[in-house]
Amino acid sequence: MRIRALSVFEGVVYHCYALDTAHPCRPVLEVEARTQPGDLDAGPLLVAVADYLRMAGAAGRDCLPELARKGRLVEHQNVTHIAFPTWAPVDD
Repeated sequence: MRIRALSVFEGVVYHCYALDTAHPCRPVLEVEARTQPGDLDAGPLLVAVADYLRMAGAAGRDCLPELARKGRLVEHQNVTHIAFPTWAPVDD
């Protein structure tokens, strides 16, 4: 699954959509957003599980246990997020 982030603030993705919903158990995050210092370099980027499920549908719910086993589910401000610990800039 490829997710495109449109807005990021202090490591949290606030607006995103799915570019490709195939393979929801292996989500990949692409960032296409105007960012400032501190938005991308303070640790893993976080997408709320609620946003992930909105994009992935029922298949995404089945992936949550696997993502949890891999340590990809984290709590931030009392909300469960999927962590994207590694990222690299890409040229389109």
